[in-house]
Amino acid sequence: MSMEQSKIPQATAKRLPLYYRFLNNLNQQGKNRVSSKELSEAVKVDSATIRRDFSYFGALGKKGYGYNVEYLLGFFRSTLDQHETTEVALIGVGNLGTAFLNYSFLKNNNIRITKGFDANPEKAGTDIGGVPIYHIDQLHEKLEGIRVAILTVPATEAESITETLVNEGIEGILNFTPARISVPDHIRVHHIDLAVELQSLVYFLKHYPLDIKKK
Repeated sequence: MSMEQSKIPQATAKRLPLYYRFLNNLNQQGKNRVSSKELSEAVKVDSATIRRDFSYFGALGKKGYGYNVEYLLGFFRSTLDQHETTEVALIGVGNLGTAFLNYSFLKNNNIRITKGFDANPEKAGTDIGGVPIYHIDQLHEKLEGIRVAILTVPATEAESITETLVNEGIEGILNFTPARISVPDHIRVHHIDLAVELQSLVYFLKHYPLDIKKK
């Protein structure tokens, strides 16, 4: 990503993978072009926002024509660095961690979990979904070259393991624990608390009913 592209709003940056996934699906279906309205309906983002997002990258489409799927896909593939595979470590091979190991991220992008770590000695030396599992004590030995980690450990262990990950050179953490971990300023953490998200969904259902127009 160029210097100018790196200045796009974070909200826009978070939507880019959504656009990429849909465009990839369209390309596989053999579609040549797509309108902002079609994109809007597919990714559940209004057309005006999509056009504004795309405007940060210059003229990506033509009025009355829409967007060339192959060109747009190639553009976002380059923008999202999809030309190279990103290796990810999974820390915590419980029920949630195992689900991640069995999920093929490569279906939609070039992110791949290549190593799993767990404190249970019985899991060390096993293989789940084609991913080798190591004991958590082997982080220093086996983590070299990996910059991103998914954290699915008990909340009580999250802080100490995060400190170890930072010391081992991890730069980005996707945190699925309820703990709000502390990291240095140069480390990026994205928190995903499933319980909070579910609680939020229930609250919105009760207090912010959708305005569905009757046909």
